Amino acid sequence: MNTEKITARRLSLEEVTKLGVKDRVFVSADTAELKLPDCYVPAFLTKPGDDFEGGSVTARTVFQEEVTCLPDDENGAGIYVAAEKDSVTIEVLQSSGVVLDLALFVPGGDKGALTALYAAARQAFGADVVQIWRQGLKEVPDVKVDIFEEQIPRGRKASDSPKRDRRAIDTYPTRADFIEFSAGWKPVIEIHRPVVDDTPTI
Repeated sequence: MNTEKITARRLSLEEVTKLGVKDRVFVSADTAELKLPDCYVPAFLTKPGDDFEGGSVTARTVFQEEVTCLPDDENGAGIYVAAEKDSVTIEVLQSSGVVLDLALFVPGGDKGALTALYAAARQAFGADVVQIWRQGLKEVPDVKVDIFEEQIPRGRKASDSPKRDRRAIDTYPTRADFIEFSAGWKPVIEIHRPVVDDTPTI
């Protein structure tokens, strides 16, 4: 297990309420799936500390896991920040690399093209370094669409023309799987029809 020892200071509840979502903190690396006692990971609060109204604080780690903790619980792991004064030494879990979760469009999509793609990645990062843990291949229909998000009507008095925002234009429908739509909005997919400008020209 690769860890780094750093000097850090545990924050009080009052200090946590002064943190913003861009302030780097350290929270427990212990999760339900992976038990790592006395080990910490870099993280950021999911909402500003001044929104804290009691209960637990939620932070998202650099490994994209959400961790809840009680800053004022003396028996809990607590929240730390890097500091020189009044500090203790904590072990921080290091990253071994990243998993790329990409949506790649390979024209034709034949096996030769995919083999060449993987070979190029291994050549760039070293043989046996790039490992394919999950590979999902999905055929893409030869049709292009416009993707909108439309406001979900609330209550009984729904407007005749709900609000609509364009999210993508002239793209493959498969891309809709990778777009994060706003809360209270739903995706709308329509066949792409190019805008024809019939303005007379001289």
